[in-house]
Amino acid sequence: MYELCPETPDDTPEVEALYDLCFAPGRTALSSYRLRDGVPPVAGLCMILRNDGVLTAAIRYWPVRAGGRRALLLGPVAVHPTAQGEGLGAYLMQQSLARAQADGWERVMLVGDAPYYSRFGFARLDRVEMPPPTNPDRVLGLELRPGAWVDVAGPVTREPAPDAAPTPRAPCAPADPGAGATKGPER
Repeated sequence: MYELCPETPDDTPEVEALYDLCFAPGRTALSSYRLRDGVPPVAGLCMILRNDGVLTAAIRYWPVRAGGRRALLLGPVAVHPTAQGEGLGAYLMQQSLARAQADGWERVMLVGDAPYYSRFGFARLDRVEMPPPTNPDRVLGLELRPGAWVDVAGPVTREPAPDAAPTPRAPCAPADPGAGATKGPER
C-alpha cells in the first residue's frame, strides 16, 4: 500500500540515495543545483511516496526568482527503477502541483523534456534564462494562476531571502497513484 508523506529531514538520506540511483553522476553540478545550494526547499511541497514503508518516489521544490518574480523550481522528481512506468511520478506531480496552487504559488518552472512535461501543462519559457549551460529548449513553465508567466522575462536567480516559516505539514495519507496524472492542477 502506498503512502504519500511530506518529506522530513529524517528522510533526506533516503531521498538523496534515490536521486543518486536515478540520475547520472555529477547531477549536482547542473545549473539548477547552483540555484538550490544553501537554500532550503519549500516545506510542505517536497513529498515522498512509500510502499509498505520503502521509499519509492520523491519530488522537491525550491524558491527562485524568474525575471525578478517569485517562482517555484520543481525538481528533482525520481521514481525507483523497479517502480517506473506505474504512474508514481505523475501522481507526485499532480498532488504537489495542486498543493502549490492551494498554497498560493502562481508559477512553477523546471528544466526537463517538453514531450514528457507538456502533459502536465508545462510549456517552453522563451524569455526566462536559466544559468548556463542550460539548454533553453528545456526551460519549461506552468501557470498555477492564469497569466502568471505573461511578461516574465530575464534570468533565474537564487531566492535572496527565502521564507523561513515552514508551511504546515500535512500528515501522511494513503495514496492511490494508480489513477496517474495526465494534466496539471485545475485552473
